[in-house]
Amino acid sequence: MLQFHPPGIGQQVVETSLGAMVYYTPVGQPWTISSSNAPSLLFLHSFGGGASGYEWSKVYPAFLDSHRVLVPDLLGWGQSDHPVRDYQVADYLTTLTEFMQKTCTAPVTIVASSLTGAIAIRLAIQQPTLVKALFLVSPSGFADFGQDAGRRLPLQVINTPLLDQLIYTLGATTDVSVRSFLERFLFAQPDRVSQEMVEAYLESARQPNAQYAALAFLRGDLYFDLARYMLQLNVPTVILWGEEAQFTNAALGKRLASLNPSTVKAFLQLAEAGVLAHLEQSAIVIGLLRSFLPELEGAGMKAEG
Repeated sequence: MLQFHPPGIGQQVVETSLGAMVYYTPVGQPWTISSSNAPSLLFLHSFGGGASGYEWSKVYPAFLDSHRVLVPDLLGWGQSDHPVRDYQVADYLTTLTEFMQKTCTAPVTIVASSLTGAIAIRLAIQQPTLVKALFLVSPSGFADFGQDAGRRLPLQVINTPLLDQLIYTLGATTDVSVRSFLERFLFAQPDRVSQEMVEAYLESARQPNAQYAALAFLRGDLYFDLARYMLQLNVPTVILWGEEAQFTNAALGKRLASLNPSTVKAFLQLAEAGVLAHLEQSAIVIGLLRSFLPELEGAGMKAEG
């Protein structure tokens, strides 16, 4: 997966209680390595066949000169370990907590998307000393307000032995299927899907045992009602939503944000963007993140004090 990240980026490994997590961070030229005193930015990719830290590869380089940037492949994805298990949200709350405790000495700003954005909200509630602020793209628990938004196949099909493996193989590990899914469901404009994107998703999806985390997501094992947690959120948060995001639309995002207007500092909609706005319209997302970071980090410091 390293070949899909910019030159000068290297892989580091953190051991967690459930397995090793690989993360991407600058190791040499052309990047000047940020000092340990630089604020940390943690970029978390979404879930779905072939997901990995590559998802943020067009955004995070813009912050390497000002922040200590960490971009992990989450457990079960990319080149991190893929333990054979029934993945649950608790697995990600645990491993992310351990990852942050081992890599950061001060609270961090988390940049995350989709279901992982929702998990980041729960992490900020559960571990308030670890999280300074949140910048989230289309965060959703996929069962918000009691509505199942994410499941696209009947459970009896997904849970059928061997058939679930076949579904994964046909749906996530061929060039045609990956390109089709990106173009039809994750991007607003199909012509923005590049061959590099397709190859990066294929590389992740073809890792040994990659199907276990992906199928847990597809079955809905990781879904939850984010609305139940929004009022408990106390760290400053900005939410960005692609206006053409499928499964979870901008109206849902507004409804979630309205549950905690004192903490959600801004709710922004991005035209001509789907759920992967940061991969589809990276320049705009960079600009928005750069413009809000001083406010988020400043508010986060006040909250800590």
